[in-house]
Amino acid sequence: MGTKTKVKKVVNEVGKRKTAVARVTIKEGKGVVRINKKPLEIIEPEVVQAKLAEPLFVASQFPDIDTESIDVEVTVNGGGFIGQAEAARTAIARGLVEWTANDELKEKYLEYDRSLLVSDMRKKETKKFGAKGARAKRQKSYR
Repeated sequence: MGTKTKVKKVVNEVGKRKTAVARVTIKEGKGVVRINKKPLEIIEPEVVQAKLAEPLFVASQFPDIDTESIDVEVTVNGGGFIGQAEAARTAIARGLVEWTANDELKEKYLEYDRSLLVSDMRKKETKKFGAKGARAKRQKSYR
């Protein structure tokens, strides 16, 4: 009974933007980042790829955080591609903060861009009855 078993640390986090929901799993590995089972390097367009890499880039600025020794697995659904990218980057940043338990990293994220840790809860305003959209109404004519 004297054998020690190595406990594998796994972190799960969620990020949201509009109707997009991203769930991230961070665990020990070889530095692989996958979004919906696709490697980060082949994600198109490049704007989305850059947005998704931001939390990892900021974390790599810290000498005690090794982003090459963790695997990041993200599943995103709902919304458009930019909404999904912003939800995923929020989830990744939250996961990294929980994984490292580093308050300096949390402060750096908040200083860099608050939306990395705080989900943007703005939603589309619903269409009203008798109208073309949320605010646009039919024009009133007296003649």
